[in-house]
Amino acid sequence: MSDRSPQPDQARRAFMGKTAAAAAAVTLAPGLTLFNMAGARPPDQAVTGVQRWGMLVDVNKCADGCNACVEACDQEHGLTGHGRPATDAQWIRKVTLRDRQTRKEYHLPFMCQHCEHPPCVDVCPTGASFRRADGIVLVDKHICIGCRYCMMACPFKARSFIHEQVTDQKPYAPRGKGTVESCTLCVHRVDSGRTPACAEACGKEGHQALLFGDLNDPSSKLSETLKTVSSRQIREDLDLNTGIRYHGI
Repeated sequence: MSDRSPQPDQARRAFMGKTAAAAAAVTLAPGLTLFNMAGARPPDQAVTGVQRWGMLVDVNKCADGCNACVEACDQEHGLTGHGRPATDAQWIRKVTLRDRQTRKEYHLPFMCQHCEHPPCVDVCPTGASFRRADGIVLVDKHICIGCRYCMMACPFKARSFIHEQVTDQKPYAPRGKGTVESCTLCVHRVDSGRTPACAEACGKEGHQALLFGDLNDPSSKLSETLKTVSSRQIREDLDLNTGIRYHGI
């Protein structure tokens, strides 16, 4: 947990703190249960700061017109559109940047940047927005009151508000009308030793534009790559130390 984050209360602790992957199952709502998945971290072990999960986006490898990462995210988390781009949930989206001088265009996926010092956490009045010790920023749907302060504070416009009743939810990705949500780095996959759905889909397409890994491990492929290529944070001026880095912009 970041030093700037409030001390988690009992409700948050029950949802995603020590017992997020430790409990055999966490009841979220009538008929909806979040089941633990076996994987790299033992189910009785709390999340620690040993790892800091992050991702490198190689803009040079991101293909124009390819939406494999977006489609994989939507499918993985049960996100469905209603034909209203302004209000539909977007955990990851493709954006186009244009250099004003050269007019060169860059196409890249954009999501929650999983900041070390997340503004969304700073402004949340209930503690629903929080940062895990391993760097993943999440929203506890149990105590989110839908005030949307976090949406206003996020400089990346990375969060969505659920306006409609949600049905056919994924058991590992609870959602609820009147709450805020954003990219979770596929925390259920990470806790079971797997790669986020967006990075996996990008790899299957042969682009390899998304490299996920442990920023704290100097021998990880992500860290080794970051030593050899230049990378940037979006809005470096805010000094948020984001977990998502970009190469090629």
